[in-house]
Amino acid sequence: MTVDPSGQAALLGIFDNGVLWWGLAACGLAQLSKLVIELVVHRRWNPKVLVETGGMPSSHSALLTGTTAALGWVQGFDGPLFGLAAVLCFVVLYDASGVRRAAGLTAARVNQMGSDAPALDPATFLKPLKENLGHTRLEVLIGALMGPLVALPGLVLLGSPLHLAQGLGWFTPVG
Repeated sequence: MTVDPSGQAALLGIFDNGVLWWGLAACGLAQLSKLVIELVVHRRWNPKVLVETGGMPSSHSALLTGTTAALGWVQGFDGPLFGLAAVLCFVVLYDASGVRRAAGLTAARVNQMGSDAPALDPATFLKPLKENLGHTRLEVLIGALMGPLVALPGLVLLGSPLHLAQGLGWFTPVG
């Protein structure tokens, strides 16, 4: 077994992992679409939505379903690794529309209680809790559909970032 002291093989391996990158691309596109939705629906520029949780569509759902679909495509939909990814995907989707959503609704109720209270000393006033923690089922569904719709065509048509860079002539492997 040879050891690569420069770490070049590991770095190339990361850039050759199409499953990882296309899952991340699905997540990024879902997050970016929140900005577009904010502009079109609410008619306001709000770049904060790029780093906030919650909202339409669920980027967590896109990340997990895109990665899981790409993993199944590469390693087979009948393998145990795909099974594990699918189960974890379902847990995250359920959590996004269930537990995290319930926590957000609870935060909204707590914030409402604070606004109903008599004026408090500013030194003891608490910052309102973040309310938009989870997703509606529709937000999860749209994110879950976006994942494979981005990851699978990207993986099949373009391959990994390393293959894409090689195809464009940006990178030639040494050795």
